[in-house]
Amino acid sequence: MATTEHPPSTGRLRAWMLEGLSDMGKSGGHTGPHAQPEPPHKGQSWWRVMCLTGVDYFSTLGYQPGIAALAAGLVSPIATVVLVLVTLAGALPVYRRVAEESPHGEGSIAMLERLLSFWKGKLFVLTLLGFAATDFLITITLSAADASTHLVENPHLTSALQGKQMLITLLLVALLGAVFLKGFLEAIGVAFALVGVYLALNLVVVIVGLYHVITAEHLVTDWANALTTQHGNVFVMIGVALVVFPKLALGLSGFETGVAVMPHVKGDPGDTEEHPTGRIRDAKKLLTTAAVIMSCFLITSSFITTLLIPEKDFKPGGPANGRALAYLAHQYLGGAFGTIYDVSTIAILWFAGASAMAGLLNLMPRYLPRYGMAPHWARAVRPMVLVFTLIAFLVTWIFDANVDKQGGAYATGVLVLISSAAIAVTIAARKAGQRRWTIGFAVISLVFLYTTVVNVIERPDGVKIGACFIVGIILVSLLSRLARAFELRVTSVTLDPLAERFIRDMASRKMRFIANEPGHRDKAEYREKVDQIRADNDMPEQEDFVFVEVTVTDPSEFEASLTVRGEVLHGRYRVLTLESASIPNALAALLLHVRDVTGCTPHIYFEWTEGSPLANFLRFFLFGQGEVAPVTREVLREAEPDRDRRPRVHTG
Repeated sequence: MATTEHPPSTGRLRAWMLEGLSDMGKSGGHTGPHAQPEPPHKGQSWWRVMCLTGVDYFSTLGYQPGIAALAAGLVSPIATVVLVLVTLAGALPVYRRVAEESPHGEGSIAMLERLLSFWKGKLFVLTLLGFAATDFLITITLSAADASTHLVENPHLTSALQGKQMLITLLLVALLGAVFLKGFLEAIGVAFALVGVYLALNLVVVIVGLYHVITAEHLVTDWANALTTQHGNVFVMIGVALVVFPKLALGLSGFETGVAVMPHVKGDPGDTEEHPTGRIRDAKKLLTTAAVIMSCFLITSSFITTLLIPEKDFKPGGPANGRALAYLAHQYLGGAFGTIYDVSTIAILWFAGASAMAGLLNLMPRYLPRYGMAPHWARAVRPMVLVFTLIAFLVTWIFDANVDKQGGAYATGVLVLISSAAIAVTIAARKAGQRRWTIGFAVISLVFLYTTVVNVIERPDGVKIGACFIVGIILVSLLSRLARAFELRVTSVTLDPLAERFIRDMASRKMRFIANEPGHRDKAEYREKVDQIRADNDMPEQEDFVFVEVTVTDPSEFEASLTVRGEVLHGRYRVLTLESASIPNALAALLLHVRDVTGCTPHIYFEWTEGSPLANFLRFFLFGQGEVAPVTREVLREAEPDRDRRPRVHTG
């Protein structure tokens, strides 16, 4: 009895997970970037995208005032003013320039990548990606942990949820991953609603707090007297504020995610990928608006929490530790409003990981697959969401869902990325001949480098965690590249008119190529090569050949297009010249292209390379050369499983 076959559930699951890859469900095809990112959506208005980065940036109000009070004590408002000045006069100009120079979401990493080539450039980028992963992943885990802290510390829930913070944090991370498995547009919609409600509730708390400060005149007087007693004069106070400022660096967290989510900004109808003028303009609006809003809230929240909350309540175990504004909401607006504020804070802290996840999903697939340092499925969104969610589970477990333990790593990641951005725009301004901007950005770079160094000295655990991410990324990347060593990685093959003429002429008879490592390129070199190939393969003199010569450009590159140029040397020797990151890959791609356009099976002839096979493989892996003949054959074998259609490789 005939039965109807249904596709297995695993096939449907795989298609759903890898939705968006250009080679999904296709067979054959030997050139092309084995997987392209899914087409970008039409984008959203800048103020809606601002909410996606704002869930990270604005959510720091949940813990920043408490951290500032704990670090700076009575000087907290002054230290916060320093933070705001650095934000508006330092970080904001830097990232407005980054948005202009790198408008496709790669941020300052892409700017610095252009300065270095070969393997040193790749390792430098991988190092920065390690710090970016530290920043974004710790954003996810720290925010979820702080959300669970607010939930557990709520007066109505403390008894029921005490001791369950780890479970709650893991659940919040899992829910965040589920949102991104659904899609980006849903994430932006949720972020817009959360940010609107959260900022409105914070505005109420700040206004009520300022009212109580103003009506109780002794509070300001007492604070001023206490400051004078502790520190003597204004200059000492400012000095103390500058010293403790690095501990407040979490308040700078939103800028890197701000440029990372730039591809989601709609821009103008006339924008192109090469010149996204509208997107750049609107991204600058996004960054400026977010910075101004946050600066106002940082100053006012630090002022009211310092004056209205007893110092002992900020300490670990105190009711205001990590939740200063929530403490004021309960204290001055009642349990009902306080609970609503808690719910809003918990929601935005949980979803703060959304901007970080968006940054990771935009950043990592732009580099690692292009370097050959990730499987091709890393270009798809859903598998990467699962990978990042699992890593977030591991980080949460390692740090026991503790906010304080993760603070150092978070600040280190933020400061390293901001410092690299400042250095990148300094170099860009210098290359553009903008002397004043160069000096200004150089000063900003020094400020951020100082802040980074101080933070690392005071909290070395942050750089240790960042180093773990860096080592992990480099190891996984190199192993992935090793596993993909024999993958055909030429995205396209283009022949110039003379090369096309050579191929058409050869198609009328047996197609024979000689792989030649160019030397002096004199007449004797080509004559001796032909004689050697004929002798090694016992071929008659009437057989005709075309030479193929590959020049290695940057062997650290993985995927690239191939342009083939034809020339006639010494009046008789036809030569095809190519430039590529790898000789075997270039030869294999050329042979497959020639076979596909002519319908004939090409033959290529090599001579064996002297030396150790292991040493030659390492030369191929690192420098694109080595034992060319067997590697070319292996690339062809992986690219074309049908032996009858596979180009022939001869070695003598």
